[in-house]
Amino acid sequence: MFQGTTIKLRSVLLHTMFWVVVWFFYVYFFSYKTDNITYVTWFASFLLPVTMAVTYFVVYFLIPRYLLTKKYRLFALYGVYTLIMSTYLIIVTIIGSFIFLTNIHIADMPLMSRNYIFILIIVYLIVGIISSVSLLNNNFRIQSRNRELEKKILETQLQFKEQELDYLKKQIHPHFLFNTLNTLYGFALKQSKQTPEIILKLSNILDYILYQVNKPKVSLSEEVLHVKEYIELEKIRFQDTLKVSIDAEEIDDNVPIAPMLLIPFVENAFKHGSIIDGFLTIEMNITLKNGQLHFFIRNTTRNHNENDGNGGIGLENIRKRLELNYPDHHELKIEKRENWYAVDLTITDLKN
Repeated sequence: MFQGTTIKLRSVLLHTMFWVVVWFFYVYFFSYKTDNITYVTWFASFLLPVTMAVTYFVVYFLIPRYLLTKKYRLFALYGVYTLIMSTYLIIVTIIGSFIFLTNIHIADMPLMSRNYIFILIIVYLIVGIISSVSLLNNNFRIQSRNRELEKKILETQLQFKEQELDYLKKQIHPHFLFNTLNTLYGFALKQSKQTPEIILKLSNILDYILYQVNKPKVSLSEEVLHVKEYIELEKIRFQDTLKVSIDAEEIDDNVPIAPMLLIPFVENAFKHGSIIDGFLTIEMNITLKNGQLHFFIRNTTRNHNENDGNGGIGLENIRKRLELNYPDHHELKIEKRENWYAVDLTITDLKN
């Protein structure tokens, strides 16, 4: 409340100072070739309220109600009415000053105060200046509001994007853990000596899922490392029925990627892959060149429809995450032919 009162007082002060300046301008202007300072002072004092009335009417009524709302015909019509009324008031001011200040002696009337056209131009010069400032100020306020609105929209979109990403990540976790715990349960029943090794690898993956996945980006090398750890877990489960080949170049630790982006493809290869000729065969290739990532994985399968990812995390989930993390900077191709199911992913700008 105090701040609002301060703003109002400041506005009143600025208006008062401006009209004082206008009054001095009138005195200076109408003093041209005359020594009758008394007449000029009173005439400027009579003309100032007329100027103020016309200015405030135009600025606070005509412009906001008709010009800014694009009612141009009404603005022009009421503008003509305003001109007629202001002409009448200016003439009354001229005649009244002539009668009461000179006792009807035309010789005592300053030259510039006799010319109605000059006076009208001066009055509307003031009106035009204030109207222009008002329009510029209004345009600035509109632009500021638009920028603020755009900022809020962007913040809302960003928040929605983050929430959707978080939701998609949470969809991944239960399925990922369920598969691995099933493997651990099977080995525990058999009292296998490999159970501790499985638990250790699982703990590493859990650390990645529970802590690293909440970050917006992780290093590509870390993602690849956990892909390999996941494959090692699956090797224990499949034993001698698995053939896996991994071709992954040395990757710079500073290259960022969205977490848990590659692992779901590997997980689907194991989940939906089929053993053919005694083996589940999985081939994977990861290359990074000039900031462009190329990820390729394929697995043997008998039923192509099983690889569509309708269960579990689903390809739709992966596509949404790619679109949210790398809009217009990725290409995902799915190919199914003969006994192979292949995924080819290219991210053209990992820094985006």
